[in-house]
Amino acid sequence: MQQAGQMIANERRFGRVNWLGLYTLGQREILRFLNVWTQTLLAPLVTAGLFMLIFTIAIGPRRGEVMGVDFTTFIAPGILMMTVIQNAFANTSSSIVVSKVQGNIVDTLMPPLSAGELVLGYLAGGVARGLMVAVAIAVALWVFLGLVPQHPLTALFFVTVGAALLSGIGMVAGIYAEKFDQMAAITNFVVTPLAFLSGTFYSVEALPPVMYDITHANPIFYLIDGARWGMIGVSDSSPILGAVIAVVSTVAINLTAWVFFRRGYRLKA
Repeated sequence: MQQAGQMIANERRFGRVNWLGLYTLGQREILRFLNVWTQTLLAPLVTAGLFMLIFTIAIGPRRGEVMGVDFTTFIAPGILMMTVIQNAFANTSSSIVVSKVQGNIVDTLMPPLSAGELVLGYLAGGVARGLMVAVAIAVALWVFLGLVPQHPLTALFFVTVGAALLSGIGMVAGIYAEKFDQMAAITNFVVTPLAFLSGTFYSVEALPPVMYDITHANPIFYLIDGARWGMIGVSDSSPILGAVIAVVSTVAINLTAWVFFRRGYRLKA
């Protein structure tokens, strides 16, 4: 009876959603990367700039136009999206796996936060970092290339969904990994190949049939292709199809993270 009364009291106190706890977790995840902004925001901007510089110098003059635009303009949206998804993944995955290794994940699991609130709190950090990185790179592209998004709302949609998708994958990976080398293996052998082999630096129309089919089974391809449509108005596939696949993939992976949190999979002894 006492336990039942305590549960009722908690429900009345926090209501259907623990807004204070959700806000606190989201704020923690955002402040976590803002406190080291030179690593989490400045470093991705520099890395994206180096990619642009190297590919422009090494390939640009000889490559000619791709899908009706010059090579530098073609790869710019792909590099932007690739950087966004890598940072969104890193934010959630590192937060969870570091907490597990250090043994303080209990500080996140003990407060009265539901599985859904935990997912949303971690998502807030990953999406916020992804959007900040995107804005920084977009400003740099405007300053140095004069590149202005042709469909800004479409570009914003795909960047936001892409950050949410990879934040969800980061949560699942962080929960699954028991130590840093397992996390590094997931990053090196899953996330990085998916990002690089998704039309970032090339049009998939140039691929042989087998690789063409494999690429179209990669949801990250639709994120990069959609961002390219939003930025420069060209794409390999329908932006509407890409939006549907991206949203379905995002919902599916975050539901998986919700199930893991709800069951305490690899989180509770």
